Amino acid sequence: MDTNILLESGTNELEILEFKVGGNHYGINVAKIREILSYQPVTPIPNAHPFIEGIFMPRDIMISVINLRRCLGFEDDPDNKGLFFITNFNNLNTAFHVDEVLGIHRVSWEDINTPDSTISAEDSGISTGILKMDDRLVVILDFEKIVSNINPETGLKVSDLDNYQERDRSQSPIVIAEDSKLLSKLIVECLNKAGYTNLIINENGQEAWDKLTEYLKEGTVLDKVHCVVTDIEMPQMDGHRLTKLIKEHEVLRNIPVIIFSSLINDEIRRKGESLGADAQLTKPEIGKLVAAIDTLVDEYEIGRQQG
Repeated sequence: MDTNILLESGTNELEILEFKVGGNHYGINVAKIREILSYQPVTPIPNAHPFIEGIFMPRDIMISVINLRRCLGFEDDPDNKGLFFITNFNNLNTAFHVDEVLGIHRVSWEDINTPDSTISAEDSGISTGILKMDDRLVVILDFEKIVSNINPETGLKVSDLDNYQERDRSQSPIVIAEDSKLLSKLIVECLNKAGYTNLIINENGQEAWDKLTEYLKEGTVLDKVHCVVTDIEMPQMDGHRLTKLIKEHEVLRNIPVIIFSSLINDEIRRKGESLGADAQLTKPEIGKLVAAIDTLVDEYEIGRQQG
């Protein structure tokens, strides 16, 4: 199956790979997938997390295999070998064992509904969106959350910011667009620790865009927003679309935009550059995010004073 489907940058579209586990329908952004393989025997690892099925080495690269049946609360099915899809995000290659792959669908982020708190609690939920496809619902899983639940070292490291204590950057307001409640909370905690306490939090790109246009109408946007930090994958409007709208606007284009996403790779980086993103960082690198904010906000504020 070809998972290298090209999408025009900034159109608010994505490709969803639909698959089944335990008779239910789930989805993953194709941008996360490197390849899909037939089932292969894996080598169990002693004392590994119970969701880790083992390791295998396609083309001499050792990759851990996560059993999605176990993650989602289903019993193993010895009669169904299933298959693997290998992902790359947060600079990490991981294989996920699923029952069946059904196909790829091109959809708009507007078609993906945010799950409410009964489905996706801040600390325990692993669903980022729900997509209605004909007569079925496809649950978009939070694969970063699944991996960080197994190995917290893959998540944001607040300790990276210990040397930023006792700074006051409250005069530098930042708009944040992040759909994961847990990650949003961690990003806020990290930025607060670095002295950035004037934060405008949004759950997706559409909310952030609405806030920017509200400030535009007031005539205060360049005073109220000195930087935008956005994820890529978000319901309603993704970060690439948000970046495109900002950088094509004659007033907003002056505001620096940082894409902070688990998806950053060479292809995604080229897309971000074509849209005018000022910086692109992968999500575990919270220390680098603060450094990028410092640099871009300082440049923005100096430019405003000189202008």
